[in-house]
Amino acid sequence: MEPVGPASDVASLRLRLRDLLIERAIKHGHFVLASGQTSSYYVDKSQITLMGEGLYCLARVILDQLEGMEVEAVGGLTIGADPIAGAVAALSVAHGQRLDAFIVRKERKDRGTGERIEGPLAHGARVVVLEDVITTGGSTMLAIEALREEKDAQIVQVIAMVDRLQGGRETVAGAGYDFTALFTVEDLGVKPE
Repeated sequence: MEPVGPASDVASLRLRLRDLLIERAIKHGHFVLASGQTSSYYVDKSQITLMGEGLYCLARVILDQLEGMEVEAVGGLTIGADPIAGAVAALSVAHGQRLDAFIVRKERKDRGTGERIEGPLAHGARVVVLEDVITTGGSTMLAIEALREEKDAQIVQVIAMVDRLQGGRETVAGAGYDFTALFTVEDLGVKPE
């Protein structure tokens, strides 16, 4: 495949992102997930979200998903959503969307400003919650609850890079939020558990 860059169309970037996920992020073995479940495979998301080309492809594909939505900011639970939110916000400027990024801490910090939500997020802002990989949806709901409690944020959509097909979509949708996964594990050649 030829190198990706500003002239690449979103469909090509999406295909490249899928290929990178398959080549670099899918690991087989015995793993314990954030949900506490064990798995015979792992999606090593940092192989994509901390790789220049992977993160560029991901941010552009997400920006395409946001086209036409009234959204002010993107972000999610630290640490998984942090690089994605930063990349989407930075690229949004070049694409005329001008989004801000935010980070949701797992708990309020006891130093500095003591904020649980970091970044220039206005009270009542319309936001998209980002996830790298969603399993049960627990981390996503933790971020949503914090955003609603701390900032009265309006959750426009939840976007995950990869859905493990283990109930996360149902958890988020069951709570009344619009959910989109860029890929499922099946798209990456993995049979869900």
